[in-house]
Amino acid sequence: MSYADLLLIGLPVALWAKFADYPMIAFIASAIAVLRLASWMGHATEEVAVHAGPRIGGFLNGTFGNAAELIIVILAIKEGLYEVVKASITGSILGNALLVLGAACFAGGLKFPNQQFNRNLARFNSSLLFIAMAALVVPAIFHHGNPIPMTDQGMTTLSLWTAIVLLGTYVASLIFSFKTHAHLFVAEGGLHDKAKWSLGKSIVILLAATVGVVLASETLVESLEPVIHTLGWSELFVGVVVVALVGNAAEHSTAISMALQNKMDVAIEIAVGSTTQIALLVAPAAVIISHLFGQGMSLEFLPSELVAILISVLTLNQITRDGETNWLEGLMLLAVYVIIAIAFFFVPAH
Repeated sequence: MSYADLLLIGLPVALWAKFADYPMIAFIASAIAVLRLASWMGHATEEVAVHAGPRIGGFLNGTFGNAAELIIVILAIKEGLYEVVKASITGSILGNALLVLGAACFAGGLKFPNQQFNRNLARFNSSLLFIAMAALVVPAIFHHGNPIPMTDQGMTTLSLWTAIVLLGTYVASLIFSFKTHAHLFVAEGGLHDKAKWSLGKSIVILLAATVGVVLASETLVESLEPVIHTLGWSELFVGVVVVALVGNAAEHSTAISMALQNKMDVAIEIAVGSTTQIALLVAPAAVIISHLFGQGMSLEFLPSELVAILISVLTLNQITRDGETNWLEGLMLLAVYVIIAIAFFFVPAH
């Protein structure tokens, strides 16, 4: 138990504020609760994966780190907040590629002059991100780039098939990296030298934290609209920055922790691998899930979102291509994120 666990009081406060109809309090308290609960999810996953090695361990951390984001996305789809969903997907890609990786490189670089990692891993994820970027650009181009724009139904159908292809690509990438070409992704170091928790304790904490994230995220999503109206912020800014920051809390803490231990292979896999999972797993899953709720969501992102994603992918590729990082490269990633976040802040609300 640490002082940071006092943040968990946010969950009962959020639930009280929800039923007492205080949306601002509910929003702030639920966001605080998700931050700590997501951190517990990340730590529990780290313990579960302790003997799996950095590759699988990083994959599990990225996957369960994105669990909070996926939960928020599902609940937002349920409420019909499709623009917030797409903005949060954009924000998660930006957050992982620029903020999480930048913070890890900066923090680790202050302690170690140069930190090295497996270049094959970084190139692999960068290639997947470019494929995902192309898939996200296609719907917008074919909607507005033709003499006769596509119908809404045509856009929804195109998005559904694109989502299926992206999911297929994601599955193929797992087979490639874990089975047929696993030798290319051998990394040094593990998550811990020795497990601190038993497997049973780790699983129980992981499940309990997941349930807590579901409850807090539901309150967070339900309070979004009144909070956006009260603050005068745009849905775009709230989705890209606020919701994404809350959903990516687990990746932030774990990636920085690994970098401070000079385990950049794990930090890169968490940050960059998580970015890939958002683009190839969470985004297409959101489209498919939206059909289950009876109204399909398209993958047509705003031009500003597409440009921001493209900038983040290109910057990430530039920083990671040499297989080593330092504190200045981390600072540059953070600077790009701050510039983009400021730009989204000044987007006018509807």
